[in-house]
Amino acid sequence: MRGLPGFGEVLARWVARGLPEAGIDVLDVAGGAALPGVAEFDAYVVSGSEHGVYDDTPWMTPLRGFLDAARSARRPLVGICFGHQIMADTFGGKAEKVGPPEVGVRHFRTAQGTDPAHVWHQDQVTRVPPGAEVIAAADYCPVAGLSYDFPAVSVQFHPEYEAAFIAGFLRQGRGAVLDAAAVDAALAEIARHDVAPDLFAAEAGEMVRRALAG
Repeated sequence: MRGLPGFGEVLARWVARGLPEAGIDVLDVAGGAALPGVAEFDAYVVSGSEHGVYDDTPWMTPLRGFLDAARSARRPLVGICFGHQIMADTFGGKAEKVGPPEVGVRHFRTAQGTDPAHVWHQDQVTRVPPGAEVIAAADYCPVAGLSYDFPAVSVQFHPEYEAAFIAGFLRQGRGAVLDAAAVDAALAEIARHDVAPDLFAAEAGEMVRRALAG
Protein backbone atom coordinates (compact mmCIF):
# COMPACT_ATOMS: atom_id res chain seq x y z
CA MET A 1 0.00 0.00 0.00
CA ARG A 2 1.18 3.53 -0.76
CA GLY A 3 3.48 5.01 1.88
CA LEU A 4 3.20 2.02 4.23
CA PRO A 5 5.89 -0.52 5.09
CA GLY A 6 5.46 -4.00 3.67
CA PHE A 7 3.97 -6.79 5.75
CA GLY A 8 7.35 -8.52 5.94
CA GLU A 9 9.02 -5.39 7.26
CA VAL A 10 6.31 -4.95 9.89
CA LEU A 11 6.68 -8.56 10.99
CA ALA A 12 10.48 -8.37 11.13
CA ARG A 13 10.29 -5.24 13.28
CA TRP A 14 8.03 -7.03 15.75
CA VAL A 15 10.29 -10.11 15.90
CA ALA A 16 13.27 -7.86 16.65
CA ARG A 17 11.47 -6.46 19.70
CA GLY A 18 11.36 -9.87 21.33
CA LEU A 19 14.52 -11.37 19.83
CA PRO A 20 16.88 -8.45 19.11
CA GLU A 21 19.89 -10.72 18.65
CA ALA A 22 18.31 -12.53 15.68
CA GLY A 23 19.07 -12.08 12.02
CA ILE A 24 15.75 -12.03 10.15
CA ASP A 25 14.97 -13.17 6.61
CA VAL A 26 11.51 -12.62 5.08
CA LEU A 27 10.28 -15.27 2.63
CA ASP A 28 7.08 -14.56 0.67
CA VAL A 29 5.99 -18.15 0.14
CA ALA A 30 2.50 -17.16 -1.02
CA GLY A 31 4.17 -14.85 -3.54
CA GLY A 32 6.24 -17.67 -5.02
CA ALA A 33 9.32 -17.92 -2.78
CA ALA A 34 10.49 -21.47 -2.21
CA LEU A 35 10.09 -22.99 1.21
CA PRO A 36 13.50 -23.45 2.86
CA GLY A 37 14.84 -26.69 4.20
CA VAL A 38 13.77 -27.00 7.82
CA ALA A 39 17.40 -26.91 9.00
CA GLU A 40 18.20 -23.74 7.02
CA PHE A 41 17.04 -21.37 9.79
CA ASP A 42 16.93 -21.65 13.57
CA ALA A 43 13.23 -20.75 13.92
CA TYR A 44 10.25 -19.74 11.81
CA VAL A 45 7.36 -17.29 12.04
CA VAL A 46 4.26 -18.08 9.96
CA SER A 47 2.44 -14.82 9.29
CA GLY A 48 -1.07 -13.76 8.43
CA SER A 49 -2.53 -14.24 4.95
CA GLU A 50 -5.54 -13.22 2.91
CA HIS A 51 -6.22 -16.95 2.45
CA GLY A 52 -7.89 -19.47 4.72
CA VAL A 53 -6.68 -22.98 5.51
CA TYR A 54 -9.50 -24.33 3.31
CA ASP A 55 -8.32 -22.49 0.16
CA ASP A 56 -6.80 -24.37 -2.78
CA THR A 57 -3.46 -22.65 -3.33
CA PRO A 58 -0.29 -24.20 -4.78
CA TRP A 59 1.73 -23.40 -1.65
CA MET A 60 -0.68 -24.56 1.07
CA THR A 61 0.02 -28.31 0.94
CA PRO A 62 3.81 -27.82 0.82
CA LEU A 63 3.50 -25.45 3.79
CA ARG A 64 1.68 -28.12 5.78
CA GLY A 65 4.46 -30.58 4.96
CA PHE A 66 7.03 -28.02 6.06
CA LEU A 67 5.23 -27.50 9.38
CA ASP A 68 5.11 -31.23 10.04
CA ALA A 69 8.83 -31.48 9.26
CA ALA A 70 9.59 -28.54 11.58
CA ARG A 71 7.65 -30.22 14.38
CA SER A 72 9.56 -33.49 13.87
CA ALA A 73 12.87 -31.58 13.92
CA ARG A 74 11.73 -29.51 16.92
CA ARG A 75 12.44 -26.29 15.05
CA PRO A 76 10.69 -23.43 16.90
CA LEU A 77 7.53 -22.12 15.26
CA VAL A 78 5.55 -18.94 15.92
CA GLY A 79 2.18 -18.46 14.21
CA ILE A 80 0.19 -15.25 13.76
CA CYS A 81 -3.44 -15.12 12.53
CA PHE A 82 -3.36 -17.41 9.47
CA GLY A 83 -0.17 -18.89 10.90
CA HIS A 84 -2.09 -19.71 14.10
CA GLN A 85 -4.84 -21.32 12.04
CA ILE A 86 -2.67 -23.35 9.63
CA MET A 87 -0.53 -24.66 12.47
CA ALA A 88 -3.57 -25.82 14.43
CA ASP A 89 -5.23 -27.30 11.35
CA THR A 90 -2.05 -29.13 10.36
CA PHE A 91 -1.29 -30.48 13.82
CA GLY A 92 -4.66 -32.18 14.34
CA GLY A 93 -7.01 -29.34 15.24
CA LYS A 94 -9.40 -27.44 13.01
CA ALA A 95 -9.73 -23.89 11.69
CA GLU A 96 -12.69 -22.55 9.76
CA LYS A 97 -14.66 -19.45 8.86
CA VAL A 98 -16.66 -18.15 11.83
CA GLY A 99 -19.06 -15.21 11.53
CA PRO A 100 -18.37 -11.80 10.01
CA PRO A 101 -14.89 -10.23 9.81
CA GLU A 102 -13.45 -8.99 13.10
CA VAL A 103 -11.42 -5.84 12.42
CA GLY A 104 -10.07 -3.25 14.84
CA VAL A 105 -9.23 -3.95 18.49
CA ARG A 106 -10.37 -6.80 20.70
CA HIS A 107 -9.40 -7.74 24.26
CA PHE A 108 -7.75 -11.08 24.97
CA ARG A 109 -7.26 -12.87 28.27
CA THR A 110 -3.88 -14.44 29.01
CA ALA A 111 -2.09 -15.62 32.13
CA GLN A 112 -0.70 -12.08 32.49
CA GLY A 113 -4.11 -10.39 32.40
CA THR A 114 -6.28 -8.86 29.68
CA ASP A 115 -4.72 -6.90 26.83
CA PRO A 116 -6.07 -5.07 23.77
CA ALA A 117 -4.74 -6.30 20.44
CA HIS A 118 -5.23 -5.43 16.80
CA VAL A 119 -7.26 -7.95 14.82
CA TRP A 120 -8.26 -8.57 11.23
CA HIS A 121 -9.72 -12.01 10.65
CA GLN A 122 -12.83 -13.99 9.89
CA ASP A 123 -11.47 -17.50 10.51
CA GLN A 124 -10.74 -19.04 13.89
CA VAL A 125 -9.32 -22.22 15.39
CA THR A 126 -12.39 -24.19 16.45
CA ARG A 127 -10.73 -27.39 17.69
CA VAL A 128 -7.58 -27.47 19.79
CA PRO A 129 -4.89 -29.84 18.45
CA PRO A 130 -3.74 -32.75 20.61
CA GLY A 131 -0.91 -31.71 22.90
CA ALA A 132 -1.75 -27.99 22.68
CA GLU A 133 -2.88 -25.67 25.45
CA VAL A 134 -4.98 -22.52 25.10
CA ILE A 135 -2.95 -19.51 26.27
CA ALA A 136 -5.17 -16.66 25.06
CA ALA A 137 -8.93 -16.31 24.69
CA ALA A 138 -11.73 -13.83 24.12
CA ASP A 139 -15.48 -14.22 24.44
CA TYR A 140 -15.85 -14.20 20.66
CA CYS A 141 -12.68 -16.28 20.07
CA PRO A 142 -12.14 -19.03 22.66
CA VAL A 143 -8.94 -20.34 21.05
CA ALA A 144 -6.99 -17.13 20.50
CA GLY A 145 -3.57 -18.48 21.45
CA LEU A 146 -1.94 -21.90 21.66
CA SER A 147 1.19 -23.34 23.20
CA TYR A 148 2.29 -26.77 21.97
CA ASP A 149 4.14 -29.68 23.56
CA PHE A 150 6.99 -29.02 21.11
CA PRO A 151 8.61 -25.59 20.53
CA ALA A 152 5.67 -23.71 19.07
CA VAL A 153 3.25 -20.94 20.04
CA SER A 154 0.64 -19.06 18.05
CA VAL A 155 -1.92 -16.27 18.41
CA GLN A 156 -5.01 -15.23 16.48
CA PHE A 157 -4.49 -11.48 16.92
CA HIS A 158 -1.87 -9.38 15.12
CA PRO A 159 0.80 -8.39 17.66
CA GLU A 160 3.00 -7.12 14.82
CA TYR A 161 0.47 -4.48 13.66
CA GLU A 162 1.17 -1.04 15.05
CA ALA A 163 -1.74 1.40 15.15
CA ALA A 164 -0.40 3.62 12.36
CA PHE A 165 0.10 0.64 10.05
CA ILE A 166 -3.31 -0.98 10.43
CA ALA A 167 -5.07 2.41 10.38
CA GLY A 168 -3.23 3.43 7.22
CA PHE A 169 -4.05 0.13 5.55
CA LEU A 170 -7.72 0.52 6.44
CA ARG A 171 -7.88 4.08 5.12
CA GLN A 172 -6.28 3.15 1.82
CA GLY A 173 -8.53 0.11 1.45
CA ARG A 174 -11.77 1.91 2.29
CA GLY A 175 -14.52 0.57 0.04
CA ALA A 176 -12.24 -2.08 -1.46
CA VAL A 177 -11.17 -4.36 1.37
CA LEU A 178 -13.99 -3.25 3.71
CA ASP A 179 -17.02 -1.00 3.37
CA ALA A 180 -16.74 2.55 4.69
CA ALA A 181 -18.84 1.93 7.81
CA ALA A 182 -16.71 -1.04 8.87
CA VAL A 183 -13.53 0.93 8.25
CA ASP A 184 -14.78 3.88 10.32
CA ALA A 185 -15.77 1.60 13.20
CA ALA A 186 -12.39 -0.13 13.17
CA LEU A 187 -10.51 3.18 13.01
CA ALA A 188 -12.47 4.47 16.01
CA GLU A 189 -11.53 1.37 18.02
CA ILE A 190 -7.86 1.71 17.07
CA ALA A 191 -7.85 5.36 18.13
CA ARG A 192 -9.44 4.55 21.51
CA HIS A 193 -6.97 1.87 22.55
CA ASP A 194 -3.28 1.88 23.33
CA VAL A 195 -2.00 -1.44 21.98
CA ALA A 196 1.54 -2.30 23.05
CA PRO A 197 3.90 -2.46 20.04
CA ASP A 198 5.80 -5.33 21.69
CA LEU A 199 2.67 -7.35 22.49
CA PHE A 200 3.56 -11.08 22.81
CA ALA A 201 7.07 -10.42 21.41
CA ALA A 202 8.88 -11.26 24.65
CA GLU A 203 6.91 -14.50 25.12
CA ALA A 204 7.60 -15.64 21.56
CA GLY A 205 11.26 -14.67 21.79
CA GLU A 206 11.75 -16.51 25.07
CA MET A 207 10.16 -19.68 23.65
CA VAL A 208 12.63 -19.58 20.76
CA ARG A 209 15.61 -18.98 23.07
CA ARG A 210 14.66 -21.88 25.35
CA ALA A 211 14.25 -24.22 22.39
CA LEU A 212 17.58 -23.26 20.85
CA ALA A 213 19.35 -23.60 24.19
CA GLY A 214 18.21 -27.21 24.31
